[in-house]
Amino acid sequence: MSDAKKYWVGLNLVKGIGSVRFSSLLDYFGDAETAWNASPADLRETGLPAKIIETFLGKRSDTVLDQLWEKILNQNITVLTWDDETYPRRLKEINQPPPVIYVRGSLKIEDEWSIAVVGTRRVSPYGRQAAEEIASGLARNGLTVVSGLARGIDAIAHQTALKSGGRTIGVLGCGVDRIYPPEHRRLATQMIEQGAVISDYPLGTPPEGVNFPPRNRIISGLSMAVAIIEAGERSGALITASFAADQGRDVFALPGSIFSPQSAGTNRLIDTGAFPLLSIQSILDVLNLALVHEKQIASRVLPANEIEASLLEVLSHDPQHVDEIRNLSDLPIQKVTASLTLMELKGLVRQVGGMKYVRVLEPTSDYRTGE
Repeated sequence: MSDAKKYWVGLNLVKGIGSVRFSSLLDYFGDAETAWNASPADLRETGLPAKIIETFLGKRSDTVLDQLWEKILNQNITVLTWDDETYPRRLKEINQPPPVIYVRGSLKIEDEWSIAVVGTRRVSPYGRQAAEEIASGLARNGLTVVSGLARGIDAIAHQTALKSGGRTIGVLGCGVDRIYPPEHRRLATQMIEQGAVISDYPLGTPPEGVNFPPRNRIISGLSMAVAIIEAGERSGALITASFAADQGRDVFALPGSIFSPQSAGTNRLIDTGAFPLLSIQSILDVLNLALVHEKQIASRVLPANEIEASLLEVLSHDPQHVDEIRNLSDLPIQKVTASLTLMELKGLVRQVGGMKYVRVLEPTSDYRTGE
């Protein structure tokens, strides 16, 4: 890892500097190192409030970045920033993605095919059975299981994915050096070997209650869709569902008894438009994920024919409706929709809702000749 990242870590220590202010500092100073070493006068010029500048200067005075960076390296923690090509693509596409994420374990390209499985801590026997069935089905189909390492449904999802030989990612509401709850330390160790434990909170951050709702945006942001197994009326899983909807992710909810408090939230989600989670097939069918392994291979290839090449020339980073794409490409609508589906699986384009698509990748060679 580049030592330049230690300045991103430094800025990440300052409470009050989130994604928006972080981006503004980078725009103003050009890089994180210059921003970290900026004078109070220059910081005022950026428009930072006086209170945050005071916090910034205090944190800078109290922090020896070289020592903190050495600690990160010694603990085999990977730091990913917006500048890294390995920063998770889906997460980077959400509104205000975290500038810095800390990773214990590894994130791989196949983790782009991730499904979040979350739910109540007070799991019922029905919820446990459903969580195990869904998580094992996802793992067997080559999908990564994302959750929050919390008690209840989260832990069951992680454990089941591991037992099924799959990958799993846990998103913490504390620093990655402080596993919470403590009884999940062994589970976290297993996850680090077969996936990752990640956080956008600096090392040493305690598991305070206010940290958990914001981290849910990362759980949904990493994922193609979110499956809510059981959730009461005030369950934190419903916050994840809300983030998922805002991010354009599909939401699946497990139906339950109208008399069960654990199913009050999921039943309401279904009533307001979530997909009923009747089996693993519900997810595979809606997301067209019947052959994930083949699709993961397909993501590494260039446009396969003239139709895909023509569509790439038409598409841009601004959303375009499929009808507009058809008109601009002068291709039959059936060929357009079929090609766009395959191109999305390859990672060349992305559907952003409402049958609108954007181009994701720029081909690195001449996709008409393959040279």
